[in-house]
Amino acid sequence: MRFVGRSLLGLLLLAVTLALLGLAAITLGNAVRQSLAPGGPARPAQERVVAANVLTLAPSEIAPKLVAYGRVEARRTLDIRTRQSGTVVWVADSFRNGGSVEAGALLVRLDPVPAEEALALARANLAEAEASAAEAEAAAGLLIEDLAAAEAQLALRRQALARQEEIAARGAGSPQAVETAELAVSAAEQAVLSRKQALASARARVDQTAVAVTRARIALGEAERALAETEIHAGIGGLVDGVGLVPGAVVTANEVLGRIIDPAVLDVVVRLSTAQFALLLDQAGALRPAAADVRLEGAPGLEALTGRLDRVGPAVGAGQTGRLVYIALDALPRGRELVKPGDFVSVAISEPPLTDVAQVPATAVGRQGTVLALGPEDRLQEVAVEVLRRQGDDVILRVGALAGREIVAERSALLGEGIRIRPIRPQSSDAMVPLTPERRAQLVALVEADTSLSPEGRALLLQQLQAPAVPLQVVDRLEGRADG
Repeated sequence: MRFVGRSLLGLLLLAVTLALLGLAAITLGNAVRQSLAPGGPARPAQERVVAANVLTLAPSEIAPKLVAYGRVEARRTLDIRTRQSGTVVWVADSFRNGGSVEAGALLVRLDPVPAEEALALARANLAEAEASAAEAEAAAGLLIEDLAAAEAQLALRRQALARQEEIAARGAGSPQAVETAELAVSAAEQAVLSRKQALASARARVDQTAVAVTRARIALGEAERALAETEIHAGIGGLVDGVGLVPGAVVTANEVLGRIIDPAVLDVVVRLSTAQFALLLDQAGALRPAAADVRLEGAPGLEALTGRLDRVGPAVGAGQTGRLVYIALDALPRGRELVKPGDFVSVAISEPPLTDVAQVPATAVGRQGTVLALGPEDRLQEVAVEVLRRQGDDVILRVGALAGREIVAERSALLGEGIRIRPIRPQSSDAMVPLTPERRAQLVALVEADTSLSPEGRALLLQQLQAPAVPLQVVDRLEGRADG
């Protein structure tokens, strides 16, 4: 019996042992499978700390620059036109595209023969009119004398009539004698009236000949001007453009022969939006004479030109918006021949200074006009700000209560309200930091273990690490490599 009991106990212990070994094998297999599975075994969740660049908001006074694009235009442009038709017989060598002419220079000469013939004919007509006027004056003078003689004859006839009437009154004369004297007076009066009519006609002819002389003199002046207009002169000095003229060409009246552009007086025409234009007005609503810097597109090496706001376009064209603003360029110094009318330029217009503002990268401001400010325990707080201007890749915002606080310079999808970060503050590239012996030895070991360094680069780094103070940029680069 004792043998059977011990055998059963041994079997029981063996079964328990095998069961424990099986459980251990299952547990070990599960552990091995978990360790071999992707991601490894699950670890307790830890808070993730993200590194982010931060900057400090310091209020200051900033003068914004309104950047726009425009086109260069010549303020003085003159079209060379012909006042009459004719044949071109001579063209100046300087009157060609790109040529330079001075004010008053002779540019083109037309065939003067027709104008000279017209001038000779006008002079002949004037001489004929003056001769007719002299003849009319002489005839009028003779008629005046004739009228005086007729008036004297009339006076004698009246005296004779008075004597006959006196004789007849005494009874000595006859009625026939008185009647004859009366007829003689009537005939004399008729002769005086005829002489007056002739004199009036002569004086009218004098006036007509005077008008004819005036017309002849006007025609002579027109002929002289027509002859002078066969020579076309430059009204202003400048550069010539749009010329395609050769001797022998036939031109018509008012035809454009070319154009003269004054390159010394230029304007820049800029189209601004209504909001941008409002920034350039003073309190009275007038355009401020603000300074402007002008740069030629495609010529980055050219020094910026200077100018000032001059005037505003009087109307808005059909289908267009905004305002046209004209910038008067200052006198161009020598060596600025690169700037020509029609060039496309960029313009930076100075605005009034803004106070209590800061200029930060545009990546620091979110779409809702907020920034991520650094709070307690380096946790982020989303704070609303007032964006005043945008300057290229930067923005100008009102500092206000954020003065002295740090904000994230570059927002990303990993950053948000309540996220804890490791702030990276800007450091000067030439800052020097002292090293403890332990830190120095660690950095030396990193340099010696780095196989990507050349022997010269490794020697230079080891030499820098032996100095009492090491550049901060070198330390950050080595420690960054160590962090992976």
